[in-house]
Amino acid sequence: MQKILSASLLALAVAAPFAQAHEAGDIILRAGVATVAPQEDSSTVSTTATGPIAGTAATLDNDSQLGLTATYMVTNNVGVELLAATPFQHNIGVKGVAADFAETKHLPPTLSLQYFPMDAGSKFQPYVGVGLNYTTFFQEETHVAGFSSLELDDSFGLALQAGFDYMLTDNILLNAAVWKIDIDTTATAQHTTLGKVKVDVDVDPYAYMVGVGYKF
Repeated sequence: MQKILSASLLALAVAAPFAQAHEAGDIILRAGVATVAPQEDSSTVSTTATGPIAGTAATLDNDSQLGLTATYMVTNNVGVELLAATPFQHNIGVKGVAADFAETKHLPPTLSLQYFPMDAGSKFQPYVGVGLNYTTFFQEETHVAGFSSLELDDSFGLALQAGFDYMLTDNILLNAAVWKIDIDTTATAQHTTLGKVKVDVDVDPYAYMVGVGYKF
């Protein structure tokens, strides 16, 4: 009798479906600390009065905010993700002129197509993604006397992504991800004696996020 019961339990365990980590139709919401770290490559600053000013360049510092992502699983292995965040704020410096020249805020919503190579039963779900980023700059303010009307152009660009989810329960997960985002902008301002001031900046940041998530 014991052998029959053991065999029945074994057969039931084999027949039972594996717990699904990610599968088609799932919605996965994630939240955590997101850091944008610009890898800026700047042209020299030019003005109407002087032309290019040798030795000058724009610099941007890092900032961390609340990051949010939402993924819809189209299949067990393919998802579509939207990245959002609270506004990032960066201090802008100008090499050779002013370390604290100005500041700006930006939002970088990014829509990505993701690929999850592991089967749906795996608790560890690494993924890669490629997508399109739109970055909008706002609340630009200058800190140096004589300068005004600072504006940074919005940007469209590609984004590459890698990350992973680790399922703690059927619904709760840990997440870590990194993006490389193509952000290019032109900053312009007015100066009382120099006229129009202009600099082109390839911001091209890495964005990092570590957080938790919930699968619906």
